Amino acid sequence: MGGELIMDAAQLDAALWALGRGTGVVSLVALTLSIVLGVLTRSGRPLPGLPRFSITLLHRNLSLIACVFLVIHIVSLFFDSFAQLTLLDLVVPFFGNFLPFWQGLGTVAVDLLIAVMVTALLRNRLGLRTFRVVHWLVYAMWPVALAHGIGNGTDGTSPWFLWLAAVSVLLVVASVVWRVSSRFVEFSGLRVTGLPDPVLTISSRESR
Repeated sequence: MGGELIMDAAQLDAALWALGRGTGVVSLVALTLSIVLGVLTRSGRPLPGLPRFSITLLHRNLSLIACVFLVIHIVSLFFDSFAQLTLLDLVVPFFGNFLPFWQGLGTVAVDLLIAVMVTALLRNRLGLRTFRVVHWLVYAMWPVALAHGIGNGTDGTSPWFLWLAAVSVLLVVASVVWRVSSRFVEFSGLRVTGLPDPVLTISSRESR
């Protein structure tokens, strides 16, 4: 009986560890695509076969998917005895027992994401300027999350993950370089009142 219980506990830990690894990768991929689509949304340019408002909705949905899978990632590792996470580790970085520096980077990324999500939910009260300033934290959070995945993840140095990381870096860097370049023309959006989610009416704003 005791041996069976030990085996069951080991199998549960292995399942939680696999779930934590998988959801972490999915969250990173969704966040990467969300950043790229966020830049595309600000430009107002459509993708082939997709209208502009669909890109906006896809950007938001991918952001939500990233958050959902991140929550599953954290919860699964919290109950995994091998990860040895505590409640303190979820909010305060660099105090963990397992690879504290790399684990702490994950905590920093989560803290930054929480700040971005809270301001997104409260942007009507905080104002658009504050929302945009805090939203730029995404560009600081993403490389921290990627470094966490490489340094702390079981598959962090696997060839397939390094290739995934390289492609992700290429996409994000290209998007950010375009975003801050003089050739980037930002489009403004108008909120339609009375709806639960913002619906953007895209209109071009010529650079002066």
